[in-house]
Amino acid sequence: MKLPRRQFLHLAAGAAALPALSGVARAQSYPARPVHLLSGFAAGGVVDIIARLIGQALSERTGQAFVIEDRPGGGSNLATEVTVRALPDGYTLLLSSSSNAWNATLYDKLNFNFIRDIAPVATITRTFNVMEVHPSVPAKTVPEFIAYAKANPGKINMASAGQGSSPHLYGELFKVMAGVDLVTVQYRGSGPALPELLGSQCQVMFDSVVSSIEHIRAGKLRALAVTSATRVNVLPELPTVGEFVPGYEGSGWQGIGAPKGTPPQVIEKLNREVNAVLGDPGFKARLADLGGEPFASSPDEFGKFVVEYTEKWGKVIRAANIKAE
Repeated sequence: MKLPRRQFLHLAAGAAALPALSGVARAQSYPARPVHLLSGFAAGGVVDIIARLIGQALSERTGQAFVIEDRPGGGSNLATEVTVRALPDGYTLLLSSSSNAWNATLYDKLNFNFIRDIAPVATITRTFNVMEVHPSVPAKTVPEFIAYAKANPGKINMASAGQGSSPHLYGELFKVMAGVDLVTVQYRGSGPALPELLGSQCQVMFDSVVSSIEHIRAGKLRALAVTSATRVNVLPELPTVGEFVPGYEGSGWQGIGAPKGTPPQVIEKLNREVNAVLGDPGFKARLADLGGEPFASSPDEFGKFVVEYTEKWGKVIRAANIKAE
């Protein structure tokens, strides 16, 4: 049977519109089941803490559970690769962080390209770290610590939250710029590293304020300085490391990524929900109490930010000759 030209064109246009309509329908019904949000570090660290905060808030907004899965390994590379290989349907997401950008330079060979294979969804927060020591360490300032470390080369253990983590990178950068010989001890995240610092098996750590602040407030750890470029409200009495080591600065971020090919309608809906959470006064207060600040953006803005951040820190890592062990 031969259809009249007008009827044929009408049916063809309707068929062409079906994919777009189904995408809109998916976005409207998303999420229809639990969403898995992968964290690349162990429980108790900044990435895990932020994942649980945003996951709970998104669960409350959407009515579906956001299940947090800690997949520590390779400085977040394991969780990233699992996400890259997942179905691009919006039900497997990555709590991405600065580590994903740093790893592009720290590791000579990866099974994925973060910028190419992970679609940017939404930024969540900017964070910074704190240089902290066990109370048994006699130093009470950064210059005193540098002098103490130079008098005891190779005898001070520095805890790291894993290859490519912010405690690792900020600590290695400090070693190079301050000219001190510290022994880096790798753990699978801040969660496992902090008990070792609290028990004095390690003496210093450049941990995220988010995961360390309660120990600092309780007097279990002594904070010497923050890694940010300027002093911060949550620890106003602390100087920056850069005040004593000129040019030193370390600040990071956390956000949400999805497998490449995830429907744009799903990404846009997730972005709206995350930005709505970031605008909530209670959520902002919780972040501030932990030492973080809300960082809202569109998916496109997030993508450009990651490219620029990766390029910036790639230059720093190469100049300092820092490599994942």
